[in-house]
Amino acid sequence: MSKTMPNAVVALGANLDLRGNSPAVTLQHALDALSRQGVVIRSASRFFATPCFPAGAGPDYVNAAALVETRKSPAELLQVLHQVEHAFGRERVQRWGMRTLDLDLVCFGDQVLPDRAMFDRWLKLPSEAQRQEAPDQLVLPHPRLQDRAFVLVPMEDIVPDWRHPVLDRTVSQMVSALPVAEVAAITPL
Repeated sequence: MSKTMPNAVVALGANLDLRGNSPAVTLQHALDALSRQGVVIRSASRFFATPCFPAGAGPDYVNAAALVETRKSPAELLQVLHQVEHAFGRERVQRWGMRTLDLDLVCFGDQVLPDRAMFDRWLKLPSEAQRQEAPDQLVLPHPRLQDRAFVLVPMEDIVPDWRHPVLDRTVSQMVSALPVAEVAAITPL
């Protein structure tokens, strides 16, 4: 991790066409938009077709991940991500609903935010509660990261050796721990 520009990983996803563009085109345009906002894209994963999560909530997704560098704080970077989402027609109507663009800050170096106790609370939150509740502040690393093949498989393309600062597992180890069928359902475009 650079001392002046910390590395972060942004997960990208979309499952609705936008202005006549497919979700894959939207993701490429979103990467370009982030660059114009001063976020340096160090590498981007391949684009992957992924089953909609949760199942039955809409069309399947296109997902990717990007390793970025920025001088912004995690909160400032999250604000940029939300601004780009808004510019791409994102409306936060339904938790885990269909979307034209979803940009998630997955990790920011090895930082645990806002603190270990809050991270642990969200890590241990039961599945049903996750559908109803959303944190009112940034929680990093993303507390569901280790459960989501649609995030981990693209991350493995760019940062297979990144080690989760709490779970002490690399991205590749987290992918290996997922059900084989979930990983197999994530296919490169």
